[in-house]
Amino acid sequence: MQKTPMTLAGAEKLRAELQELKSVKRPAVIQAIAEARAHGDLKENAEYHAAREQQGFIEGRIKEIEAKLSHAQIIDVASLDAGGKVVFGATVVLLDLNTDEEKTYQIVGEDEADLKHNKISVTSPIARALIGKEEGDEVTLQAPGGTHEFEILEVRYE
Repeated sequence: MQKTPMTLAGAEKLRAELQELKSVKRPAVIQAIAEARAHGDLKENAEYHAAREQQGFIEGRIKEIEAKLSHAQIIDVASLDAGGKVVFGATVVLLDLNTDEEKTYQIVGEDEADLKHNKISVTSPIARALIGKEEGDEVTLQAPGGTHEFEILEVRYE
């Protein structure tokens, strides 16, 4: 299976969630199942069925995170030296030539993308247009809302 790029920060976040699920949430739901079982008849025991359903969600999420981590190519962005080129993990400061606004984005893996925190997926149209470009380059992006033109002001690896 193909490796999926992921930043070191993204991998740490997933590992922390995995640890929380395994050491806190899984034991809590097992305890809830045991307590619900003690109430007797399981056919009409809503607490038992809710706890079993929650257990299914937790176990599914554990498997999902373990699979993501096993297929991840973890990249330490701080150790990158791409000579000013835009690569996976880079933080890019752009000037929107249409609106004269500055925008800053970090190019991250699909699972890490979060537009509220200016993290865009490496597979997004804007990231694909930026990859391989350098500071000072201009990029034209065709979007559903029209054509956008950007100038790359700065590329950082942090």
